[in-house]
Amino acid sequence: RLLSVLRRRCDIAGKRLSRPGLAAEGRVLRAVLYVYHSKLLRHRPYLALQQVEQCLKRLWKMNLVGCLETLVELIPKKTASKAHTECLVPSQPILETVALKVLGACKLILRLLDCCCKAFLLSVKHLCSKEFILLNTVASGLLSRLWFVIQYRCVLETLTSLYSALSTVLHLVSETQQIPYIKGFTFPSDIGDFLGANISSEAKKQKAKMRTTKKSASWMKKLFPAMPEAVSKVEKKRKSETCTSAVKNHSIPCTVDIGETVV
Repeated sequence: RLLSVLRRRCDIAGKRLSRPGLAAEGRVLRAVLYVYHSKLLRHRPYLALQQVEQCLKRLWKMNLVGCLETLVELIPKKTASKAHTECLVPSQPILETVALKVLGACKLILRLLDCCCKAFLLSVKHLCSKEFILLNTVASGLLSRLWFVIQYRCVLETLTSLYSALSTVLHLVSETQQIPYIKGFTFPSDIGDFLGANISSEAKKQKAKMRTTKKSASWMKKLFPAMPEAVSKVEKKRKSETCTSAVKNHSIPCTVDIGETVV
């Protein structure tokens, strides 16, 4: 029963970590950092974005999804466990390695969420000061989406529930046959004590921080002041008349390419 629970939680954690949304946000973040590398080396939001990208890079280099897939392959299926009174279980070194990676991934995701929150607040602050409007607009949207993907998909909660199942199986396997692989480290029975924070309360605090910043409407109105309705209608009418007159006066042959290729 414990092995089937562990298999199911490994599958859920692997699917949520390998969703395309998280990888896509990471690629966009790297592209933004590459474009602005030579221009904003001393800019605070840019440096905060670099910390976010570093956390994501470490999370991917950990290869937690591959370790979970290997562990699932070693867990016997239900049919095998029903057919025999005894079944093979993953060894203590494998369980310890996966458990250690899950602990490290939880710490990294907590750090990633914290960096996302700080970088978002910095981007909005500089955006209200009318500094690097394009970069800070892109960064604030990117960071909010990244934070939302991790929180909405419950990635951290899934890893904590996976660790509780791992810890139980590891304890039983070590009692049966002790083959310690990781020495000098005691695996915590409660992951909340190891992380040093309540996950749900931390998420609520970060959400409250991001909501208490100035709303987008305030700085958008400052940057782009709204024209009176009568003036805007006159401007639209004038633009449409000039466009139609230009088309009538200049007949452009269909074979001529009036545009340029955008790389």
